[in-house]
Amino acid sequence: MKGYLVLDLKISDATRFMRYVKEIPEHIQKHGGRYLVKGVVPETIEGHWSPERLVILEFPSTDHAREFLADPEAEALFSLRHQSTDSQLILVEGC
Repeated sequence: MKGYLVLDLKISDATRFMRYVKEIPEHIQKHGGRYLVKGVVPETIEGHWSPERLVILEFPSTDHAREFLADPEAEALFSLRHQSTDSQLILVEGC
């Protein structure tokens, strides 16, 4: 089953974050992933969740998504995202 990474983020340092945006797609593709939603401003319909920006990545499986997250070649980019955003990330399995 497919795996989905859902990233809720608030950008605190746009200049540094743009380096992440430029370089991370190569690593996503390396693990079979693709963008379904790319940094859009979502509209809250119900409840209190109101992310500033939302990214949804689709991978062939949750294992592929975990391999992406554990990729040592992308580690510096993940660190850059952590330093330039306030973000929450979840992994879900498709049905």
